[in-house]
Amino acid sequence: MKREMALKIVLALVGVLFLALGYPLIVFARQDPAMAMMFSLYVTLGVFLLLAIRNPGSNRSLISFTAWSSFAHAVVMGTQAMMNMVGHGELIGVYVLIGIGAVLLVLAPAKQGAGATLTPESQLAN
Repeated sequence: MKREMALKIVLALVGVLFLALGYPLIVFARQDPAMAMMFSLYVTLGVFLLLAIRNPGSNRSLISFTAWSSFAHAVVMGTQAMMNMVGHGELIGVYVLIGIGAVLLVLAPAKQGAGATLTPESQLAN
């Protein structure tokens, strides 16, 4: 139960963090359209992470997607920073994304067995 509560807290924090990118999205919309486009994906993902708090077990694939896409983004951003395509200050974002991905994978709900079905009583327990 502690693990599920920790996961819900992490989902809330990451969801709010991603949702907060809505402000820079508006700021960058004219200055850097590509950045605004990327932020729009994160804002949308933030909304769904906040919705996933209600039942993380049913949103296992969303949680996994968030973790693995965070790793992918960190690899691309880190490579760009090392090749001086973007500033080295971007490495802070790399570390944050790696942290998000790692924590979500550690806390991700266990995969349910193929024969496992949720009864109304077990759904209320979640």
